[in-house]
Amino acid sequence: MAAKGLTQTSSIVAVGFKAREAIPNTFIQAQSDLNLSPLDREVFVCLAIDMTPYPPDALAGTDTKVAASFSVTSRDTVGDLDENNVLAITESHIKAAGFLDSGVGFQTAGMETPPANLPYIGIIATSDFFVQVKGSGNLGTKGVSGKLYGYRARASSDIFAALVQGQALSS
Repeated sequence: MAAKGLTQTSSIVAVGFKAREAIPNTFIQAQSDLNLSPLDREVFVCLAIDMTPYPPDALAGTDTKVAASFSVTSRDTVGDLDENNVLAITESHIKAAGFLDSGVGFQTAGMETPPANLPYIGIIATSDFFVQVKGSGNLGTKGVSGKLYGYRARASSDIFAALVQGQALSS
């Protein structure tokens, strides 16, 4: 079922993505192009996003983390779900500060796939999406990989203009 004001033009597709730090504990962003046609007012309706962070290093006495986000606009930091341009987040932690062993691992997922009664979780109107990742306390480089599930659709003129403007304002 297509969202109101949109006409679905493809079946559901899965688009893979990944981002990896070049230097440990340094922010990196990867950009992926969905090759949408703005002349045809083509958008991508996101149904679900599945993200898997690389495991953080297990270091005695040191807290380590890998945090990642998926956004519809470029960012300078890993995002949070309270930001309009962020559709998904994930974090993996090892809490070891004060321990002589490698600590205890935790994973936090920001509703990569929300309840099935939602018709979609977001709409990408400007062709590109972005994935951000940053480790903390790790000795090696970390990253994230995942899949975006959704379909292509054609928007009415007014809906397309509103979606593009909304994405531009949320960056």
